Amino acid sequence: MKFYPQERVALFIDGSNLYAAARALGFDIDYKKLLDLFAGKGRLIRAFYYTALIEDQDYSPIRPLVDWLDYNGYTMVTKPTKEFTDAQGRRKIKGNMDIELAIDVMEMAPSLDHVVLFSGDGDFRRLVDAVQRKGVRVSVVSTIRSQPPMVADELRRQADVFIELTDLEPLIARNPAIREARMAAQLQQRSIQEMEDDGPL
Repeated sequence: MKFYPQERVALFIDGSNLYAAARALGFDIDYKKLLDLFAGKGRLIRAFYYTALIEDQDYSPIRPLVDWLDYNGYTMVTKPTKEFTDAQGRRKIKGNMDIELAIDVMEMAPSLDHVVLFSGDGDFRRLVDAVQRKGVRVSVVSTIRSQPPMVADELRRQADVFIELTDLEPLIARNPAIREARMAAQLQQRSIQEMEDDGPL
């Protein structure tokens, strides 16, 4: 990775795209480690995370992550998903955040030296080109090591630097042992709580 200490850096994370790429490579991302890694590379101005949320669900599996990121240094950009029926009569959910991400990159560009885009979506090629013409360097983080590759060839070519996600894995992966220990502790705590709730026999 090529960064300069005085560079003003911002991260733009296409949440669903990064999640799919990490999952295809078989690891979970520790977002605290990710933020610390890039904060140590230059002057980190902002870290944006984009995701659509299903509004009418009682529990959304992504909600705890969204709340944690919001309290821990990330700027969250969310919007409700839209539900529609396709031509075959199947119920589909749409939650594309491309426009929001593109607008934020263009608005932030005058205050930045380096944009780090976490997405492999080829639709962003034109955005990367436009930002580069403003004198901003762009690094794209995705993977070519999954089957199929998660990054569009035209986006990879347009970027000043392509950062392979598997190369970052040792630095940003969540430790599965810690996660398993935490889950075991929660289960133990829950069973103790249930025993206390039952009271003496």
